[in-house]
Amino acid sequence: MITSFFIALNIIIFIYVNYFYFDSLSLDIILGLNLFFLQGYYWQILSSIFMHGNWTHLILNMIVLFQFGSILEKYLKSFKFALLYLAGGILCSLLSVFYIYLSFDGGFVNVVGASGAICVLMGFYAYLDKSATKGLIIAILLMSFVPIFMGINVAWYAHIFGFICGYILAKFGIIK
Repeated sequence: MITSFFIALNIIIFIYVNYFYFDSLSLDIILGLNLFFLQGYYWQILSSIFMHGNWTHLILNMIVLFQFGSILEKYLKSFKFALLYLAGGILCSLLSVFYIYLSFDGGFVNVVGASGAICVLMGFYAYLDKSATKGLIIAILLMSFVPIFMGINVAWYAHIFGFICGYILAKFGIIK
């Protein structure tokens, strides 16, 4: 139920942003500081976890969200699953902000954080199912770095942060 809600919300936000032009939902980072600090765009830390770069990004993420979300929602129940997705996504967004702050000297970076939140689910599942852990680590590395070699700009660090956050949340029983 919550998984379906998150999928619908991702689709609605994608259509709204791309066809009605409301661009302040993604995590905008300017000169190492983001708009949610500079101009009070506090919702960006949360709203960015529902943002996608294009239709392919949206469709692939929704497939993975359905796959892992369905399993984890049954395991955790709806409320704890929603908490995992939202808290993990927010944590991943914050880590991405700090990474960008430390790594980029000036300029503008626009981060769409849906993949990070979805990678939280993959990391959580990797801890629960030890037989899937190696395969999921390989999948994260492939989805993070293969597009870069193809000339596609990907926030690889958000994938890695998301996976690690999910794994840690499961390992230490923060959400169980």
